[in-house]
Amino acid sequence: MSIDLYYKPGSPPCRLVQLVGAALGVEFNLKDINLQAGDHLKPEFLKINPQHTIPTIVDDGFSLWDSRAISRYLIYKYAKDSSLYPADPKVRATIDQRVDFDLGTLYNRFADYILPQMFEGASADEAKYKKIEEALGFLDKILEGQKYAAGPELTLADLVLVITVSTIDAVDIPIKPYPNVVRWYELIKTTAPQYEEMNGKGVEMLRGIWAQRLGAAK
Repeated sequence: MSIDLYYKPGSPPCRLVQLVGAALGVEFNLKDINLQAGDHLKPEFLKINPQHTIPTIVDDGFSLWDSRAISRYLIYKYAKDSSLYPADPKVRATIDQRVDFDLGTLYNRFADYILPQMFEGASADEAKYKKIEEALGFLDKILEGQKYAAGPELTLADLVLVITVSTIDAVDIPIKPYPNVVRWYELIKTTAPQYEEMNGKGVEMLRGIWAQRLGAAK
């Protein structure tokens, strides 16, 4: 039985769930949620997710939201011995740290800087931009001497982080000053299963939206 995935094409958190699903061989029954039309506020969706956020999954009657929680659930249920999230406590702790770094620092700073510009027409905030540069510097140090984000193998940490880094790249925030990030990014694009289908297309969609936003602001 496939899992219902309520999502929005191009959404970074939704892309993460799709990328993890591809790595695990999990199939989704995709249900496109039109946020502009208020699909997420309809009674039938609120019964599934009272927080009315995407992505949301329904797996045999079990509903869950938040992309990172969904990703771990998929691994626990469908591939608990997967190298994406090994049982070794030190490796798992390292993965968790990288995932938490993304949520609390890298993605958080990116969203704080770019979302007001994309959805509210705000001007770029230089101080917030500097915070993104600092976060990318942290990631560059984390990746120094490492093949992948949490060691020698592809893990959940890489899939989480590549969503953010690719999204940062899509809105023309330079990553070239961070050689370890660039090297790692190119590696993930060639080793994450179905990367182009599950993430690359969404990145290009976002790149186009951002280009339109910049054109409208001129």
